[in-house]
Amino acid sequence: MTLPASFLARPISHRALHDRSAGRVENSPKSIQAAIDAGYGIEIDVQLSSDGHAMVFHDDLLDRLTDESGPITARTCADLQTIPLKDDDSTIPTLVTVLGMVAGKVPLLIEIKDQDGAMGSDVGTLEKATCEALKNYNGDVALMSFNPHAVAACAEFAPDIPRGLVTSSYEDMFWPEVPQETRDILRDIPDYARTGSCFISHEAADLDRPRVAELKSQGAHILTWTIRSAKAEADARRIVDNVTFEGYLA
Repeated sequence: MTLPASFLARPISHRALHDRSAGRVENSPKSIQAAIDAGYGIEIDVQLSSDGHAMVFHDDLLDRLTDESGPITARTCADLQTIPLKDDDSTIPTLVTVLGMVAGKVPLLIEIKDQDGAMGSDVGTLEKATCEALKNYNGDVALMSFNPHAVAACAEFAPDIPRGLVTSSYEDMFWPEVPQETRDILRDIPDYARTGSCFISHEAADLDRPRVAELKSQGAHILTWTIRSAKAEADARRIVDNVTFEGYLA
């Protein structure tokens, strides 16, 4: 299994082509449409509704991106679809809705957000819902997660969909909910082969990590997150196969 060439041919918009000043917030239908219109690849995030549907939304709490509060997992799919997004005239979309919009026009990279809370093994429901939504999708799509257990679950539910790991330096200040022992393990990307991954998406500030070079030499495709300027993009492209970007036009 390998990552389709389309994922390397055009930059990937981080949480779609969002621009709050233009009324497009991250992961919204308007941002997704803007990315399609511009010909960019799209990276989105999925979270789980209380009744088991994959929703396109980054945070585990509603507070930052909507006027509602509390965990997204406490609301039904129908309820979530009525919640307006801040600074955007659309509401929280389902993955099924987004798949209908994208419809193979551009490559779609789906990050499955950690539902365990500490990168542990209590996963499966969101992964199954995501793979079920993708069952009849014909466009180029790939799945990824910071949690290796989630990626392994995707291999079980949809073995033919390319998958990868989102990887990081796992600095303490940014990952307080993940135990130190777990962060120390994940930092070295030990689960690449076990999960049947064909790519990683690695933290831009940590691209000189020897393990990244080792995986690249073994044939792994290397993506990176999150690039925010043309200079940062040029620097990253010395190492990576493609960039995930926001805040400028890559």
